[in-house]
Amino acid sequence: MDRLFRDVFPFTEPPRVKVVNWAKTVLSKIYLTDTTLRDGQQGWKYLSVEEGLEIYELLHEIGGKGSIRSTEVFLYTGRDRALAKAIMEKGYEYPKPVAWIRASLQDLNLVSETGLDEAVVLMSISDYHIVYKFNSTRDVVIGKYISVAEEAFKRGIKVKASLEDVTRADLDNVVIPFLQKLINLSEKYGVQLKVKLPDTLGVGMPFEFVPPPRGIPALVTRIREKTGLPEEDIEFHGHNDLGLAVANHLAAWFYGAASSNVTLLGIGERAGNCPLEVMAIHYAGIKGLSDINLKPLGRVRELFEKMGYRVPDHLPILGKNAFKTKAGIHADGLLKNPEVYLPFDPYYLLGIPVGVEITPHSGRAAVALWLKQVLGEDSISKDSQAIQQIFDEVVQLFEKTGRTQPLTDEEMLEIASKYYPKLREKR
Repeated sequence: MDRLFRDVFPFTEPPRVKVVNWAKTVLSKIYLTDTTLRDGQQGWKYLSVEEGLEIYELLHEIGGKGSIRSTEVFLYTGRDRALAKAIMEKGYEYPKPVAWIRASLQDLNLVSETGLDEAVVLMSISDYHIVYKFNSTRDVVIGKYISVAEEAFKRGIKVKASLEDVTRADLDNVVIPFLQKLINLSEKYGVQLKVKLPDTLGVGMPFEFVPPPRGIPALVTRIREKTGLPEEDIEFHGHNDLGLAVANHLAAWFYGAASSNVTLLGIGERAGNCPLEVMAIHYAGIKGLSDINLKPLGRVRELFEKMGYRVPDHLPILGKNAFKTKAGIHADGLLKNPEVYLPFDPYYLLGIPVGVEITPHSGRAAVALWLKQVLGEDSISKDSQAIQQIFDEVVQLFEKTGRTQPLTDEEMLEIASKYYPKLREKR
């Protein structure tokens, strides 16, 4: 009897996530927030208003039903403010534009002038920042944060306290007492407080047995238990310096930080952020497709490359190689049944076709798969004489020329059209 685990791997949907009863959160409450127009722009290039709006429109297509709750925007330049205003004029409920500012009254005034009602306020919390960046003391720096937060609450501006470098901070003696003061102010003025937990250097680890400050499960759990903050008011923002951004974001979801702060393609400072497209797949695997539209993800690469961004070929989900094979054994499996080497149907979900490139290591199966895709015919067999002849020519070409790169579609058409006359009209 076949055991294909269809309840986990439906193929026409992302793989489903089944969580046993140790999960410390209600996964129906999870959502995404975006910082492509803030951290992404900061780590890439200064976007025009038109470029920023194109990105925002795409985010709305993906998460406009509520899966992407917000997008962060700068307010420092005239162009920043023009983009924020243009986004506000769209009138979309989601993603909601949220200001990103430093903890200063000058920056807070920009929020008031722009008319936004929520701001992410940068509040660097580790002693690395307090001592070495600010050359100050905990009491002085935290006192400044408190005064800015209180002024924001007085003005009716919601605050998302961004505790920069929290994965290198003193949790029990600094972070939690500080949060308790912010909570008291929020309750005093009746204005919402949210908390953002940035793993600024990507040093977090996703394992329950790793203690704070590096252990993300322990960090989130301790904050929830000590402050009483609900999971929907806690956000995680992880960098990818040590390659664990996605794992840490998933851990944060499972342990009670409902908001996952991400960027398209993972663009951002240094090694980048957690990629939205990857978390969108996991989101759909956990919650289903009712409030997220994965199809627009297939246009992300084209949009960013038009803007001058070089998308890495081997990037998960959206790299050119993500659903492409050169290996003979993989091509053979795909030829027999796409589910053998695909976790889901990328064309059905994302509009991204499965690709194949031809080298001597690709074998006859890859040639047959390439022909099947070009001709749209299912009856092509890798064991046919024509396939063998095409593959022989491929091998001879590589041996004679010393070539190392796969053949282009045009080169394959030139060879294969000798044996499949139908291909001549495609040249």
